[in-house]
Amino acid sequence: MEDILTFADQELLNERQLWLSSLEGERRLADNTLEAYERDTRQYLMFMTGYLGHPTRIKDVSNLRPVDLRAFLAARRKEGSGARSLGRHLAGLRSFLRYLEKKGLVNAAGATAMRSPKQPKSLPKPLTDRQALKITTADAQLSEEPWIAARNAAALALLYGCGLRISEALDLTASDLTAGTRSLRVTGKGNKMRIVPLLPVVLETVDAYRRLCPYHLSPDEPLFLGARGGKLQPAIIQREMQKLRGAFGLPDNATPHALRHSFATHLLAGGGDLRTIQELLGHASLSTTQIYTGVDTARLLEIYDNAHPRA
Repeated sequence: MEDILTFADQELLNERQLWLSSLEGERRLADNTLEAYERDTRQYLMFMTGYLGHPTRIKDVSNLRPVDLRAFLAARRKEGSGARSLGRHLAGLRSFLRYLEKKGLVNAAGATAMRSPKQPKSLPKPLTDRQALKITTADAQLSEEPWIAARNAAALALLYGCGLRISEALDLTASDLTAGTRSLRVTGKGNKMRIVPLLPVVLETVDAYRRLCPYHLSPDEPLFLGARGGKLQPAIIQREMQKLRGAFGLPDNATPHALRHSFATHLLAGGGDLRTIQELLGHASLSTTQIYTGVDTARLLEIYDNAHPRA
């Protein structure tokens, strides 16, 4: 174990240990989060000790200013920490300082007032069209029970064929998809209603499930049922998708939600316009949909790098 006296005096170390214990016992934080908070505060106190020339004391952190915290974050950035790590560093320090503030030992206003580093937007990770088409067929499903294999295929086909969220697909009732249905009314986030076209191949996949389902599908009851007849839970489809990843050697990003990303990305690549895709996905803001232009550009650059003889 490190010589902890090198980065803080005993009083501050005791308070820090009490804070960590409270996070574990009262707030029940995950082990990884606790380890990160322990490491982040240790690094900060070591930084302060190096700056002050003596082990950090409570009075040394009693009235921290944003500029003091920015100096620490700048030092961490110089050592290679990215925006997400810097945000976590600040979150851990804020939590510790608020704990000390409640005990009347410090003023945490400076840490509270400081903005977290701007987080980079990560691009969605769609599947290729071949991957998406493959895993949305009944033949690809791994369940030995034919009706469950058909059910899983139908649910996944709705995610890719209509761009639904998994919760939206599983909230559909039997009356939402009947013979000859050309479009779906979908209730999304914030109870916002949208209408999406229903491809004939998707309806055929759903009809195959309905024919095989051993339970009566009441019009106003959930369309997708679990093995015991209750409403199908998202975790079941997520688990089936995990099995498909292993069986077909798909990447880790092959999740049910990735099929929704694939729907948008493949539409855009095929010439779809952003406004239409925004409406189909149910995004409140066009800026949310615009992230898919980055995916499409990234894919084009990847193809260029792999295929161009001078790349």
